[in-house]
Amino acid sequence: MIPTLLAVFAHPDDEAFGTGGSLSRYAASGVRVALVCATRGEVGEISDPSYATPETLGAVREAELRCAAETMGIAELIFLDYRDSGMAGTPENLHPRAFINAPTSDVVPTLVGIMRRIRPDVVVTFEPNGGYGHPDHIAIHRHTVAAFHAAADASQHPNLGSPHQAKRLFYTAIPTSFFLEMRDLLAAIGEDTAEFSRFEEYGWPDERVNVVLDVSSTVEEKWQALNCHRTQFGPKNLFRRLPEQFAKQLMSYEHFALAWPEPPPGLRLTDLFEGL
Repeated sequence: MIPTLLAVFAHPDDEAFGTGGSLSRYAASGVRVALVCATRGEVGEISDPSYATPETLGAVREAELRCAAETMGIAELIFLDYRDSGMAGTPENLHPRAFINAPTSDVVPTLVGIMRRIRPDVVVTFEPNGGYGHPDHIAIHRHTVAAFHAAADASQHPNLGSPHQAKRLFYTAIPTSFFLEMRDLLAAIGEDTAEFSRFEEYGWPDERVNVVLDVSSTVEEKWQALNCHRTQFGPKNLFRRLPEQFAKQLMSYEHFALAWPEPPPGLRLTDLFEGL
């Protein structure tokens, strides 16, 4: 059987920033990589008005994600067809198709059906705070965790295929040390680092990281995937404010926390598939 990894995120570009090197590395090594994206990022910022308008942004970002997926070697890309909910407290939160308003009874069975069809060995999604508190990130975390367990339970959704127990569930876990290193690199070249006060509170505790994956062999693919997302990866992006060599240095390691099975304290794995 070909080993399979399923990544589940909320918006186009979520997959590249946190896991682009890993998805590329596994795809290059023969792992079948599938990606679920809940929305098309319809209300994201537009880095350059020549790239898209608010009316066309969803279609443009879908094309950007297809570009990134091809760059990373992703075998299957699935959109859930919900609408970007926007940042917390914005009017977009109230849109009837906003992902945060989607009933659990709709989202979880859809994900269960996907998991039972694809039958992944490893599932990856956001950690509980969604990296930095975005409502859609938190929602896709919650729904993915519920679906991960429901997919293995024969008593749940018996009409959606035979039960499947993935062997591991991982969270993307950007550690506090990552934000501190980025802050120090920016400060060293004279950039303003005031905004890092908000990022530091979101950083995942370093001692709870279970996998530090060296993706230097595929950092170029990650960089190319990010550049596919040109409406989002503009000059104001934090990585763009660093010299490219420093940005790629930071991007050459990706971090994961094992959510299931629950890891013993201090567990360190060299790979998401180690021992499977």
